[in-house]
Amino acid sequence: MKTRPDSRAPLLVVTPGEPAGIGPDLVIASALARTGQERARLVIASDPALLQTRARQLGVDITVRSVPAGQVPSAEDLDQALCVWPVPGYQPVQPGRPAAGNARHVLATLDLAVAACRDGTAEAMVTGPIQKSAIIEGGYADFSGHTEYLAHVTGAPLPVMMLVAPHAQPGPLRVALVTTHLPLRAVPEALTPALLKQSLQVLLHDLQASFGIAQPRVAVTGLNPHAGESGHLGREEIDCIAPVIHALRAEGAQVEGPLPADTLFTPRHLQAFDAVLTMYHDQGLPVLKYAGFGTAVNLTLGLPILRASVDHGTALDLAGTGTADGGSFSAAIAMAAELCHRRRA
Repeated sequence: MKTRPDSRAPLLVVTPGEPAGIGPDLVIASALARTGQERARLVIASDPALLQTRARQLGVDITVRSVPAGQVPSAEDLDQALCVWPVPGYQPVQPGRPAAGNARHVLATLDLAVAACRDGTAEAMVTGPIQKSAIIEGGYADFSGHTEYLAHVTGAPLPVMMLVAPHAQPGPLRVALVTTHLPLRAVPEALTPALLKQSLQVLLHDLQASFGIAQPRVAVTGLNPHAGESGHLGREEIDCIAPVIHALRAEGAQVEGPLPADTLFTPRHLQAFDAVLTMYHDQGLPVLKYAGFGTAVNLTLGLPILRASVDHGTALDLAGTGTADGGSFSAAIAMAAELCHRRRA
């Protein structure tokens, strides 16, 4: 049974991401299921032709309706169709075969979504997975990911990537990163006291502002094995991480560390914290995805807007097959709506 959109529900603008990936499939599936419509209204920033073509390839009967970009769809349109803010520049592709010519189109969908959030038309944006290689090959050599691009276009001084596994045990697992898409050999040089302090401040602020945690408790990992083993396995803990933690604790923050990552990610330790801050991408995210892959949500903290995303990539081999798992996409919509409602309150 379809759930009619609630006119009081927040409007979320959705970007499908890579046109040749599973993003369009997830958008169509969520529209058919009315995913989250009782808590949010959805409008898609994309090319209507892409979604119409993908629906035919999937054997799905769905009405795709164009709405002028930036205009809030009517309740009738939302009830009867997949509403799309048209974004030009799309070059037709086959599922699973990205084209570098779509790089500008993909970024334009993000620009439109950001603009709608910044002017108050939408309350949050939900992003499908992008193909970084296609964007770079399309002429954007400095593009490193959603997180960095959204920070650039919004003027945010420091974006912080945090993934949330809502159904992990013993409770929701939130893992944030100090560095994101860097080669491992570049991490020690990038890790500075200023970056670590700013990352912690952003994390603490957003745990309060978005999640309603009055006194957030954050665990901070070390960089090296055994958190440096008193300097015998590296000095980053002594020279950088510990001094920042001590300074923030002196200001009243509930921050602990540096803690060895290999033992921190156990239920006995995790239950004492609201979030974990790790030093690099593959230090924390493998654990989180093991605990909640398929239902986890990627959030960008430190932005002037709310942004939620999936926890996976473009899955080119599944695009157009109808077999893509929409769990993370549904979770991203649900979490974006939840955060909107909490901010309203």
